[in-house]
This record gives sequence, C-alpha cells and structure tokens, in this order.
Amino acid sequence: MRLVTYDDGLVGELRDDRVAELHVPSMREYFERAEVPRATGREVALEDVRLRAPIVPKKFLHTAGNFREHEDESKNVAWSHEIAPWIVFFQNVDAIIGPDDPVVYPEHLTEELDYELELAVVIRKAGKWFSAEEAADYIGGYVIFNDITARDIQRREMRSGVFSFCKAIDTFCPLGPWIVTPDEIPDPHDLAMELRVNGEPRQVSHSKNMSVTIPEILSHYSALGYSAGDVVSTGTVSGVAGFSDDPASLYLKPGDVMEAEIERIGVLRNPVVSWQEAHGEPAPERVHW
Repeated sequence: MRLVTYDDGLVGELRDDRVAELHVPSMREYFERAEVPRATGREVALEDVRLRAPIVPKKFLHTAGNFREHEDESKNVAWSHEIAPWIVFFQNVDAIIGPDDPVVYPEHLTEELDYELELAVVIRKAGKWFSAEEAADYIGGYVIFNDITARDIQRREMRSGVFSFCKAIDTFCPLGPWIVTPDEIPDPHDLAMELRVNGEPRQVSHSKNMSVTIPEILSHYSALGYSAGDVVSTGTVSGVAGFSDDPASLYLKPGDVMEAEIERIGVLRNPVVSWQEAHGEPAPERVHW
C-alpha cells in the first residue's frame, strides 16, 4: 500500500494512478488508530492532486554515520570532524516540505548547500524499550528523506561536538513522495538508492551498505520512546557535494532540481529557489557567525 497526504491535508491510498480518499483527518492519526480507516468512496486521478509531505511526526530522529562509506569519503577530503557511528539528533519538524515543494536557498546564512539521500522509517505504533527482534512490529512504512545541509554552518557547529541548525532551517527537510507499507518492501536492506541533481547522478548506493540494520536502529532509539507516526532516518550514502574533490562546483544553487530515488518507493523531486523568488524580497543581511 502507498499512503499519501494531498491537497489541503486529505489522506489517501494510491491505487495505480488514482488516489482513494480515506476517512481519517491526518496521516499521523492513520497510524494512531487501532484499525485501518475505511475509504470514503471518493477517488481522484493522481495527476489532479497536489501531494504534500506524507506525514508530520511528533518526533523525527536522525541517524548519522550509519553508512560507513559516507565516513570514508569524509576522510578523503580531511573533513573537520570524525563521523562516528550512532550519531543521533532531532530534526525540526517545521522544516518538513513535500514533493515538488521548493527548497529555499538562504544565501544570508550559507554558501555551501548540500543534499543527503536517506531512507526513513515511519513508526506504526507507540512503544519503548523493545528489542531488534520485536522492531518489525513497529514499522509502519518507508519514505524518502533528503537531508538538506548547510556545510559551512555544520563545520562551525561541530566544533562543540553537536550540530542541528545546519539541517533544521526552513524547507531543509523534503519528505515523500508517499509512505510505502512493509508488505511492499519485504527487505528494506535490498534497495537501490540514487540522488540526481539536474539529471546528473550524485549519490549512487544501496541500502545493503548500512553498518547496522533498521531493526537495530529502531531498538536502539526505543529508549527515547516512540509515538505512532514518528519518523526515523537511517543515514546518508556517499556522494555528497561537501566530501567531493571539488565541492564548490557541486553545491546546490537556485535553479537546481534534485531527484531522490529509492527502489520500490519512488522519486522525491524538489527544486531549489532563491530567497527572492520564494519571498518576493531580497535576502536579509548576511549573517556572520
């Protein structure tokens, strides 16, 4: 099953090229309910709806350092800090945007805007303190996440050993295009992953390259407690602009179009626009950190 949020917040099930509306007020409540909501009987063509971010969770947990290939490429460019395993931090859920929504380039804040393709997991039900063997019962679905990052801000933040601002700026959390339920993805560790910018492949990898499994990740973070509909990312793969030989030529700029694709899920597409285009006025004065 593919679950979508569309138009002004309606929830539906994607059936081929049509969306069947479900009788539930939000995607988060879809997972909070003990039973699957019934269809209302109203259907519309997919091409006639505007897809939104499929869910806005109470908690969005980031995993960093899970794909060790990402850590390896950081060493090739002498990145300022070690990317250790099991880095976890929270995302600003107000930064979430959906398919085809623009990522706004805040040129007063950053000159090094980067992309990070990730597979994310939607939590099916509330729970805490469960084992990896029990984790499958908590998986409600899978979704694509593009972890937009301001690298220059990130380097400054990491001097203190933590980072958050660099990934939590408005529009820096594209999520979508829909949630695919586990019955359609029998093995989430067997998925091809690719991110393209203007049609050019930048990140090409595979979910088998995770250093720890999704059940292990979910169990590890269960100490924090989950609510139904929470989202957990699983880390990015190699190929980010900031760890390339020529990052300046690859950093995102207004006019770029990103396509984040994961096998069996789909493609999450987002353009990059200038502050002027997004807000109708020049960007604020440059911030000096």
